[in-house]
Amino acid sequence: MRKLVRYILTIFILLFMFSATCSATVFLTFGSGSPGGVYYPIGGAMADLWTKLLEVDMTSQSTAASVENCRLTGSNEIQLGMAMGDVAYKAYHGEVQFEGDAQPILSLFSMYPAPQHFISIDPEIKSVRDLKGKKVSVDAPGSGCETMAKCIIEAAGLTYDDMHVSYYSQPEAAQAIKDKNIDALFYNFAYPGSAVQEITAVRDVYFVPIEDDIIEKLSVEYGYYLPGIIPAGTYKGQDADVPTLQVGNDIVVNINVDEELVYQLTKSLFENVEEIINVHPVVELFIPENGVKTAIPLHPGSARYFEEVGLGEFVRK
Repeated sequence: MRKLVRYILTIFILLFMFSATCSATVFLTFGSGSPGGVYYPIGGAMADLWTKLLEVDMTSQSTAASVENCRLTGSNEIQLGMAMGDVAYKAYHGEVQFEGDAQPILSLFSMYPAPQHFISIDPEIKSVRDLKGKKVSVDAPGSGCETMAKCIIEAAGLTYDDMHVSYYSQPEAAQAIKDKNIDALFYNFAYPGSAVQEITAVRDVYFVPIEDDIIEKLSVEYGYYLPGIIPAGTYKGQDADVPTLQVGNDIVVNINVDEELVYQLTKSLFENVEEIINVHPVVELFIPENGVKTAIPLHPGSARYFEEVGLGEFVRK
């Protein structure tokens, strides 16, 4: 009888321990972007790293990127997502495509600044103003890239009505320009982008600079847009620096995600970033000094980490 009691007690204890272990795992979904850009491979690597280091089971999900990620994170369909700083700002404040629908999101941290790529196969297109009457892809509708492209086009004194606009995803735009179905395209991601490398492997392209007056106008009007450069030699056939406009890229997090969990996510990433440094050159920019430069307020858990490493004066709350 005593043996039976001990046996039953042992079973209960093991079941309890198993249950406790299972319940300690937090399941999270992390929205990245489409294949061909930078979000996609980095998102997968980060999700794997967090799953390895913490008691989380994180899945990286391919999405249409910034706008979709802000909406999905706000609705808690995903818990984290990558977003360009301008889109995160508008989502948080309920502006433009989020008019009257401010999203309950905060920033985990900023990853890196990303320049706008303006690429053409038409030698007549030497500036944004030369797009009149041309066929151009501005990226997926409502995406961060499309939002930025529209601002650039309008700052040049043009509208979409002045050209033939397509809303291709990154892979679709790459195929369209290789097939000569469009004259030019806009991309926004950190360099080097694999979609651009795919294009330059089969086509001679022109890396068109954004004019100084457009860069100045938009960087003054919108604090999240800044002057940037795509350095010479980044891509095949690109022999000179290309002036452009750039924007930061944040990871947004649902406002209700646990503060301690957010702290651990932030801390573990920056303390172990060398484990994913080979995924893409831009990961070298994943340092706390860049991470604290967010477009929207930081989640209290992230803010705690940055305060601990001496960057409290830069924390946006």
